[in-house]
Amino acid sequence: MAEMVFVVARTETGGYRARALGEAIFTEADTLPALREMVADAVRCHFDDRELPGMIRLLTESEASTAGPPLRTALDHERAE
Repeated sequence: MAEMVFVVARTETGGYRARALGEAIFTEADTLPALREMVADAVRCHFDDRELPGMIRLLTESEASTAGPPLRTALDHERAE
């Protein structure tokens, strides 16, 4: 898979939630840096190494319709090393 897109929204408690488009992957965290790590972990748990996406894109709900620039995740960082 070349790319996986998550839509990010604020929660009622002030944290963040992310849901994948096209896959049943959901996660939440208190901060955006923590959410990036949670998304990367959820993707690693959902796919085996051969199926991991090459890029994970996190978009806010408002960016989702315009496909804004990708935010790097912990998974991207691991691949770069």
